[in-house]
Amino acid sequence: MSYPAQESIIKTLGILAALAEEVSALLDEMGPTAHTQRIGMRDYHQGVLYGQPCVIALTRVGKVAAAATTATLLHEFNVERVVFTGVAGGIAENVQVGDVVIGSALAQHDLDARPFFPRFEVPLLHTSRFATSDALSALLLRCAAEFLAGQPAAPAAHLGLIATGDQFLNSAQALARLRADMPEALCVEMEGAAVAQVCHEFGVPCAVMRTVSDRADDDSHIDFPLFLRDVASVYSAGILRRFLATLPELTQAEEAFNTPPA
Repeated sequence: MSYPAQESIIKTLGILAALAEEVSALLDEMGPTAHTQRIGMRDYHQGVLYGQPCVIALTRVGKVAAAATTATLLHEFNVERVVFTGVAGGIAENVQVGDVVIGSALAQHDLDARPFFPRFEVPLLHTSRFATSDALSALLLRCAAEFLAGQPAAPAAHLGLIATGDQFLNSAQALARLRADMPEALCVEMEGAAVAQVCHEFGVPCAVMRTVSDRADDDSHIDFPLFLRDVASVYSAGILRRFLATLPELTQAEEAFNTPPA
């Protein structure tokens, strides 16, 4: 039996960040032809980057803000993939300032509904960790490694668990507690697990990328604006440019896998 030829489908990508500096370069590249729609105090910028239809939005800071923005993005704009980019504090000993972490899964380190549910478990969802898309994360990791290889001191790209919570950790004592609670976590931030949970509930693949700006210790506040401007924003734009340029390869592979044999 033969099947009709399928047209190539380009999937719309949602790009999210908490802070404007993390996506400002991509917004500039999207140019004046981009269409902006304001919903719920958020601006959603629709346009094309490297031939890829995209919607870019700022979630603002924290889990509630991230969840609300992600839900609107998925419900209103027919986004079929999501990538979140931002900064984080390093937790694992081998994760240093300037490194990039790609989340294989995300968990809320400040969620505790005991005794009704186990610690960290999201009530009624029967899980404490939300896995990201293997394919998107692998591609993002590859693009990060290629980009970082050309940077001074060649920072490392890591793949692993990211911890999320509505707290800015900036003390050695708090860092030690988090390491004890989630020993596998590579870094800590304030939005990723909320984005991953919403994507999980909508059935949309996602990936999360974090540039390590500090070690979540007593010096975490030092030179953060400078790092955000001169390092994190440069890394975010550079890696996502590679990711966008390479994404058609992933789409073609998915289509080939899902196309019935002749």
